[in-house]
Amino acid sequence: MELLIDKISSEIGTILIVSNGKKLCALDFADYEPRMLKLLQKRYGQFSFQNVKNPQGFSDQVAAYFKGDRTSCKNLPVDTGGTPFQQQVWLALQTIPWGTTISYGELAAKINKPTAYRAVGLANSLNPIAIVLPCHRVIGVNNQLTGYAGGLERKRWLLNHEKVVNYP
Repeated sequence: MELLIDKISSEIGTILIVSNGKKLCALDFADYEPRMLKLLQKRYGQFSFQNVKNPQGFSDQVAAYFKGDRTSCKNLPVDTGGTPFQQQVWLALQTIPWGTTISYGELAAKINKPTAYRAVGLANSLNPIAIVLPCHRVIGVNNQLTGYAGGLERKRWLLNHEKVVNYP
């Protein structure tokens, strides 16, 4: 399997954008590349990368997010892999509006599994497509800034970029 990869610079570091030729299948930070590779290997087995500038226009759309475009990443076609439960959680992330946050419990309720907030948190931590599937908008109880696979400073930056006001 050959996957297309591009790297773009952002205010929070180099971003890796991976496409299967049709859909976005990974978006992560360069300093978390080993995590991304592990997730992709689990999903695809053997694969190789072909360096491609702006595959399917995804890089431009992610760059537009960093310029403040609220809708540039909203409807990107994604191929997440994962279990049916993980897919349900990840796709529900797309329903969290720009500039807002919800708790893990609220996200669990949103997918009609109100007691599964811990499982939702675990699925969130394995989100293969950061920013586009905005797991950074999920926070802990009492508006606590908790867990983010890209690091809490990046999560804080993303929430500030989106002008979120309901977290410490």
